[in-house]
Amino acid sequence: MSDYPKPTSGPAGRKNSDRPFIRIDGLRKSYRNKGQESVALSNVTLDIHAGDMVSLVGPSGCGKSTLLKILSGLYEHDGGTLEIHADAQRNFNPGKDVGMVFQQPLLLKWRNILENVMLPADILGLPRSAARVRALELLDMVGLGGQGKKMPYELSGGMQQRAAIARALLHDPSLVLMDEPFGALDALTREKMNLEMLRIWEQSHKTFVVVTHSIQEAVFLGTHCAVLTAGPARMADFFPIALPAPRTLHVKATAEFTAYVSRIYDLLGVA
Repeated sequence: MSDYPKPTSGPAGRKNSDRPFIRIDGLRKSYRNKGQESVALSNVTLDIHAGDMVSLVGPSGCGKSTLLKILSGLYEHDGGTLEIHADAQRNFNPGKDVGMVFQQPLLLKWRNILENVMLPADILGLPRSAARVRALELLDMVGLGGQGKKMPYELSGGMQQRAAIARALLHDPSLVLMDEPFGALDALTREKMNLEMLRIWEQSHKTFVVVTHSIQEAVFLGTHCAVLTAGPARMADFFPIALPAPRTLHVKATAEFTAYVSRIYDLLGVA
């Protein structure tokens, strides 16, 4: 552990506060099927500070998506503690404070792109006039300015996923959860979207937690990386990633990047 320096800030130079935004200690989640217990998560412990980009990496079935669902309020945990602090004035509300991005964009095919981005406003009962202004701003931010009147089928897969990210940000959540958001894209588009993801994260000033099966993607995106292993699901490590900023694809050719990738390979037993 001591061979890896701890960053004092994220890639944009934002200083982390002393108080974690999310504190997870010994988190556990299990399921019962026909009287048999199946452990989905075991002893997950990590602190996430406001403005972090945390990568969750591990094999299929290791509990990554389960952890996201617990953070989103969809699942209850049955062991350990989870504390999420919105701010000093109010409690964290998953319905309003969480934005979700899935592997597929899940855009409504009968609504144009602008109306798709505005969907959270309709669900949460937010004023549509203000939501429209924000949706247009977000479309500009994700590189889809001028595309709002197009229908989903008129956009490429990468562009549709950008619209899904804009939709997740519309209601100004403090936490954005992404479940393998680029897994359905081709390799070149995925690399471009990784760069876009860092740019969007920088501009949005949100806390992101991103599930990925790609070790290289986990290292490239994350200010921190949580490694989960299978059989039974457990947390193997949680460590900061101290790579220079701003990150470009050239960082993947550095010794520092390779060292982080090798560290994860060792934790997963595939080295």
